Amino acid sequence: MDFRLKVFYTVANRLSFTKAAAELFITQPAISKHIQELEEYYKIKLFDRSGSKISLTTAGEVLLQHTKSIFEVYREIDFDMSTLINQRSGLLRIGASTTISQYIIPPLLARFHQKLQDVKVSLLNGNTEQIESALLKQEIEIGIVEGQSKNKSIKYTEFLKDELVLVCSSSNPLSNLDEVTQEDLKRMHFLMREQGSGTLEVIEHALKPFEIKLSELQIEMQLGSTESIKSYLMNSDCVAFISIHAIKKELESNELGILDIKDLIIERFFYIITLQGKTDSLSDLFIQNISNHYNLKL
Repeated sequence: MDFRLKVFYTVANRLSFTKAAAELFITQPAISKHIQELEEYYKIKLFDRSGSKISLTTAGEVLLQHTKSIFEVYREIDFDMSTLINQRSGLLRIGASTTISQYIIPPLLARFHQKLQDVKVSLLNGNTEQIESALLKQEIEIGIVEGQSKNKSIKYTEFLKDELVLVCSSSNPLSNLDEVTQEDLKRMHFLMREQGSGTLEVIEHALKPFEIKLSELQIEMQLGSTESIKSYLMNSDCVAFISIHAIKKELESNELGILDIKDLIIERFFYIITLQGKTDSLSDLFIQNISNHYNLKL
């Protein structure tokens, strides 16, 4: 039954028998057989089939929630039992928004792995909206995100302070400006992150006192990652708001420069997010490790 539930869980998340078969290293007919046996056992359909597409039935949705809870308990058992013999092991699923996953978390994961080599870590990368959604669906145990929004089902803990700075190529004529005014901002050509990005949300919030809406800025293009924005900046006369953590190398090599904006500093926190009222030993251990590294009291 455990393996059948694992098959069901994989199919339900992928909504594809083919992808589930590849992930579990078994044949597609075997996947179909396990799902059929579950449907016969519970005497109800778990999936609706329409041609090559499948979707969960109401019964499938219910079983998926129970399956998530069962596997969560198993994960906790594995970790707690291994701790008793001083051999901590288990699986920790972490999600991080794009800026954090690229520039902040990789060295933290490396140090965590050096200390606890038997703990397997998987990292989901996405924008803040996607990471919060994954947490609510219990696809990850812990997330680290940027942004201003707050979901009542999620616990937000301040992690690291960050600053968003206005950046352009060092060859951009704008780099000669001593100070950028509000009117200058309206004349500049901007690169922005996609909708759902925590960075975009913070910029929108920071410009409110200036009575400037994002729609009033000349946005040349929206791009899905900080790396693509940096590359575009180096080959254009555009500007962009970017985390100071993301441009250290480019500042040192003088490829990018920071433009000072009159009366505007955009500071924010990166947040560790977990589900409200839910404790998890392995997540607590990870949070303790990263807080020790930064000498934080979380």
